[in-house]
Amino acid sequence: MKIELDGQEVEVDGEKTLLEICRKHGKDIPTKCHLKELGSDSRCRICLVEMDGKLVTSCSTKPRENSVINTEKENVIEARDRNRELMKQDKDNSEAYRIFKEVGLGNNRFEHNEHKVEIMGQALMREMDKCVNCGRCVKVCDKIQGVHAIDFAGRGHESRVTPHNEKKLSEVSCIRCGQCLLKCEEDALVEKNHIEKVEEAIKDEEKTVIAQTAPAVRASLGELFDYEKGVNVEGEMVSALREKGFDKVFDTVFGADLTIVEEAAELIERIENGGPFPLITSCCPSWILYMEHFHNELEKNVSSCKSPHMMVGAMTKSYYAEKQDKDPEDIVVVSIMPCTSKKFEASRIEMENDVDYVLTTRETAKMLKNSDIHLKDVGKEDFDSPLGITTGAGKIFGATGGVMEAALRTANDKLGGEEIDFHLEEVRGEHGIKRGEVEIKGKKISFAVAHGGRNIEETIKMLDEQEIHFVEFMSCPGGCVCGGGQPKTDENLFPERAGALYISDENSDLRLSHENPAIQQLYENFLEEPLSEKSEEILHTFYFDRDKF
Repeated sequence: MKIELDGQEVEVDGEKTLLEICRKHGKDIPTKCHLKELGSDSRCRICLVEMDGKLVTSCSTKPRENSVINTEKENVIEARDRNRELMKQDKDNSEAYRIFKEVGLGNNRFEHNEHKVEIMGQALMREMDKCVNCGRCVKVCDKIQGVHAIDFAGRGHESRVTPHNEKKLSEVSCIRCGQCLLKCEEDALVEKNHIEKVEEAIKDEEKTVIAQTAPAVRASLGELFDYEKGVNVEGEMVSALREKGFDKVFDTVFGADLTIVEEAAELIERIENGGPFPLITSCCPSWILYMEHFHNELEKNVSSCKSPHMMVGAMTKSYYAEKQDKDPEDIVVVSIMPCTSKKFEASRIEMENDVDYVLTTRETAKMLKNSDIHLKDVGKEDFDSPLGITTGAGKIFGATGGVMEAALRTANDKLGGEEIDFHLEEVRGEHGIKRGEVEIKGKKISFAVAHGGRNIEETIKMLDEQEIHFVEFMSCPGGCVCGGGQPKTDENLFPERAGALYISDENSDLRLSHENPAIQQLYENFLEEPLSEKSEEILHTFYFDRDKF
């Protein structure tokens, strides 16, 4: 259709919003609440334009034939400015302030109440003075995760984001996934900072401080040091952490391999005993919280395996401490994770001694930069043994479907099935819910993979209708490579980050977790066998019904 845009006749797609049309034609329309993948709820109202003499929100309005659109008239700019002032953001270090200044919006005339920094449990913090009430965090918690842990309270310029019903975060169904942090451009929501405590531990000469790094981190950390997207910076990362002062650097992929051996043993046991099905993976602590809040009836189906970084922590303070004749009390384990929920997980009472501190990918980059350590200025080094010897199967844990693929490789091999393709196409890619089956010794094993809270809920409904033997759930869309502790970006970097892990798997000499020689030695010298009494004591855990707390 044809419209008039700031005095010029243009031909446009009538199915596009005015915001999309204006930006396509070079009009710089500001917006804060708009998310490309989720659309807009017209909350911030700073994207106003005039259509046929009336002010409308451009993010949610489509044109009519021969509409007259004005984006630069004085009344339009004044209306945007008033709405901007109600967002209470005029700090010169904020993303909102930068956007407003670029389009010529003025200073704030409204007074707003001061809000202090609030620590929201073990994983998250918020600084409400930075919040512009754009609602991006509320939207992702609702539409992507389906959790509804946060909402708005108050009216007018006293409107504010808060845990549901203005309760404490610990009193609502927050799963600590951190997806709200990724969407917050103002850093009003941030992870609880563990950098200072890690720095203190490194300076304590009586402590042995050990870092472990998740597979997803090596595929994203480089983005914060000017590397191309999807570059695997594993060697540089290890070198930089040693330069920072860590005594040892272990690979969480070792824990992933160990998880697979234990989890595959659980699956095999259920296959041989006829259930109960499905067996559901337990690597994602946010999924575990989701289950505890909303679906405690599935507790019997969830693997009792600790997540990989908790297994590495447990092995470091038992097996490794024993081998090195060290007191576990003198060992500090720091997990470097793509995840905010791991911070909460490390504080759970049933596992609180396994891992001492958790740094997100963002915190790790900040810590290194504060010490003037840059990845491009260091060499490449290998992880320390024995908890640094790994397989390709463990490396793909960071992408949605990776846990499933790795576990099926081992289960199939252990049960003597025919060799299966190491590239299991059915579990790869970004589709929210993936289904498939493999045949192991004449028995068809059906599986499902889901990522993102909404897709998890949809898959749970499916379990009542269909027999599924094995299920992988990850709360973050895309899996750990797109976790809440990863570098912030408006781009979809799943293909690049996941691709780096799959390439690393393909280039690995060993691609079956149970063939890891360090894992084999661990069982021979310490754990005896998968699901042994000792394995159950150290590597497995239990869950809660959160409705009772």
